[in-house]
Amino acid sequence: MAKKKKILGICGSASQNSANLAILKIIAEFGRSDFELEIVDDLTELPHFKTELTDKNVPEKIVEFRNRIANTDGVIICTPEYVFSIPSGLKNAIEWCVSTTVFSDKPIGLITASASGIKGHEALKLIMKTVQTNFTNETTLLIQGIKGKVDKEGKILDKETENELKKFVQSFKDLMRNPTDKKAKK
Repeated sequence: MAKKKKILGICGSASQNSANLAILKIIAEFGRSDFELEIVDDLTELPHFKTELTDKNVPEKIVEFRNRIANTDGVIICTPEYVFSIPSGLKNAIEWCVSTTVFSDKPIGLITASASGIKGHEALKLIMKTVQTNFTNETTLLIQGIKGKVDKEGKILDKETENELKKFVQSFKDLMRNPTDKKAKK
């Protein structure tokens, strides 16, 4: 039996018990036979980005965060849209990684779950393309109207959303199996 892949799930929401966190937990359940998903759900623990500290005197929390990314087989980011972009905590976390290669060629799944999410999803894809992650159209998912699709207990209310998440998980597993064959169709 093949060894399970290690995946890091990053929740971009600043809210506790957000729909985005619920989605990551659902993905963990859907993919449990193939991967273990470790979730980062409090990006406020990371210090504010300072260019002077990206290479020398790097804060310990940042070293730990970068190592968590580097030591995984893939990353899934699930985030809401804030003011037509990604939340500041998520942007801050990514900025700490720009001067490194932790994201380079890393298989990644990108989910934006929000009221609209269109601009935030575009921004997320552009940022992750810039840090040279490996994703395809099939490993990105925009879930609009999220409040009507996931309840407060983290259960999916919408069958179409459930099917889209299952398809996303399968596409992400395929990308991890064949990362060079599926080089991003961004």
